[in-house]
Amino acid sequence: MVRAAAIDGPLFAFILTDRQSFRKVAPMGYEVEVKYRGVDHDALARALEALKAEPLGSVDEEDLYYNHPARDFAATNEAFRIRCIGDDNRITYKGPKEAGPTKTREEIEISFEPGEEGRELLARMFDRLSFRRVAVVRKRRTSYRLTFHNREATVTLDRAEDLGDFAEVETLAEDREDLPRAQSAVLELAAKLGLSEVEPRSYLRMLLEGKSRARE
Repeated sequence: MVRAAAIDGPLFAFILTDRQSFRKVAPMGYEVEVKYRGVDHDALARALEALKAEPLGSVDEEDLYYNHPARDFAATNEAFRIRCIGDDNRITYKGPKEAGPTKTREEIEISFEPGEEGRELLARMFDRLSFRRVAVVRKRRTSYRLTFHNREATVTLDRAEDLGDFAEVETLAEDREDLPRAQSAVLELAAKLGLSEVEPRSYLRMLLEGKSRARE
């Protein structure tokens, strides 16, 4: 199950003096994705199997989102989070959205020390740096990988307890020149899978909008 929950209180900031804590840097590039709502996960899984997509299994993800002490990420269309998948910990920065038919933005992701202790150390550093905790989004994610138009693509089936069932179709563009080809591949793959109801909002935005309506 995917659950989403907002959080009040001070936020974290991040620096670790132990250089070995930064174990992996994801290749820099542009994340190109489209999210779809109203998805029948069983039907989508069958469509992916027909395309010989490789199942990667299911995981529970917890995303902790933060706001910067000196600028508003909601206003700049940036995102900054810590993602926990079991003991695996990652910190992710997403840049402002690029123009185009898909959600396209620069993404930088770094793995840091695994386990609860690593998360607690990072939390203390964010507290010291006056970042503000915004919300936590939890979801159950089932992923598939396939090659489409000679590029690797990922399709995820997400279940959020308070938000519903969704799917995301994603690939990476190496640079700006590669963006049109990556965007075209994502849209064509989604159409082939029968996905049509685009959800332009992030899970974080949907969560916060839901909380705002509940207060009215």
